[in-house]
Amino acid sequence: MVSKQNFVRAADCIWEIPRTFRDDMRVPARLYADEELLDAALADNSVPQLVNTATLPGVIGHAIAMPDIHQGYGFPIGGVVATRLPGGVISPGGVGYDINCGIRLLVSAASVDEVNPYLKDIASSLYANCPSGVGAHGHLHLSNNELDRVLHEGSRWMVENGTASREDLDHTEEFGRIPGADASFVSDRARERGRDQLGTLGAGNHFIEVDKVVEVYDQAVAARLGIFSGNVAVQIHCGSRGLGHQVCENYVSRFQKTVQDYGITLPDRELVCAPFDSKEGQAYFHAMACAANFAFANRQLLTHLIRKSFDQVLVGKIKNYELRQVYDIAHNMAKIEEHQMNDGHSVRVCVHRKGATRAFGPGSPVLPNDLRDLGQPVLIPGSMGTASYVLMGTREAMRQSFGSTCHGAGRVMSRAKAKKTIRGAELREQLHARGILVCTGSMSGLAEEAPHAYKDVSRVVDVVHKLGMGTKLARLEPVAVIKG
Repeated sequence: MVSKQNFVRAADCIWEIPRTFRDDMRVPARLYADEELLDAALADNSVPQLVNTATLPGVIGHAIAMPDIHQGYGFPIGGVVATRLPGGVISPGGVGYDINCGIRLLVSAASVDEVNPYLKDIASSLYANCPSGVGAHGHLHLSNNELDRVLHEGSRWMVENGTASREDLDHTEEFGRIPGADASFVSDRARERGRDQLGTLGAGNHFIEVDKVVEVYDQAVAARLGIFSGNVAVQIHCGSRGLGHQVCENYVSRFQKTVQDYGITLPDRELVCAPFDSKEGQAYFHAMACAANFAFANRQLLTHLIRKSFDQVLVGKIKNYELRQVYDIAHNMAKIEEHQMNDGHSVRVCVHRKGATRAFGPGSPVLPNDLRDLGQPVLIPGSMGTASYVLMGTREAMRQSFGSTCHGAGRVMSRAKAKKTIRGAELREQLHARGILVCTGSMSGLAEEAPHAYKDVSRVVDVVHKLGMGTKLARLEPVAVIKG
């Protein structure tokens, strides 16, 4: 067990468990949190999971956890672990089952006041056009060749069929395509699970949300991104659906033998991994990249369907309602990156971000030209019915956390427990009373995502803002929520 007494307070909101805490730790474990969030982290198994990740072969710097940390599979959700290449490992548990689960933000020049008379129709149109729920099927049934192209090309495949623009791609992480994808490493079962799920939302904490921009902290930067107080914004939160889940399941199973073959000793079998440069490690990376590209394409097709929904309701009624993409960013991914360590030398690493968001600062060469001087937009959704935030990536995040920050509120209550504390119908009425429309196909699924099941996202964001690992740009609040 790990207790609060095992932490050393390295600085305000920075807590460390030293390498000497356990003989098998290769680096210290670091948690970014205030006192209240630290106490919340100690309420489940997430801190022991964080300590376990500090034992992985090749891990460098610190095993890191963000203030929205909570218990996950092997790695804690909210975890960031970088392993030095060559020789470091890649772990499916460090990415998660929903590979490239992420957030896309769209904004409109129209105000919420202009759109409000039509909001109920917009919500109904979104619910009708964007399939949601467990096992939901999309409007496309991909042939083998089309599916291969999606897995290899991601959002770039969508340009040809008119569902993506060049601006959309420019404002997507990796321009909508993770390199290294090879569909031959994706199982037939994974392919079949994903074949007809492109353009679907899924269930759980996935959502489409129509928001109002309620506060802007930096008017000049926000204006560059098309974000203005009082205007409409739309968030999409989803990932790689059944395809990504199956990829993770397949390689977690395979790596149970792989760790034995390479003589890797682990404190938890859920941490199974392989040397990145091994044939097994490369097989997972190729398959993971395919699932990530599927997720980019999935959010891109949902973007097209959302724009279609706005057209169906608003054309000829108000002006300038069209939706422009601000950014699309993953928070479940392993990426090959170059980072500079505190001693000044540059290292090539495999950065696992599981429930953590890339937050690259100004000057990063991976950003498009129109964002390079600003840094990367960072999208932090709140729990249902609460605020969400847009941050900007910083040089300090590059220094402290391999260019990473938090990804959301973070759970404090299991889905099963949440369902015991409130009925879905009651929650929907509470949200309606606050002026938030809710469209959902499952009242029990709605109850699982009750706001009280999550930490205070504003508190989480305040920690990373205070530490300089993301600068607050804008605050959004929901007016309509679409859930599976």
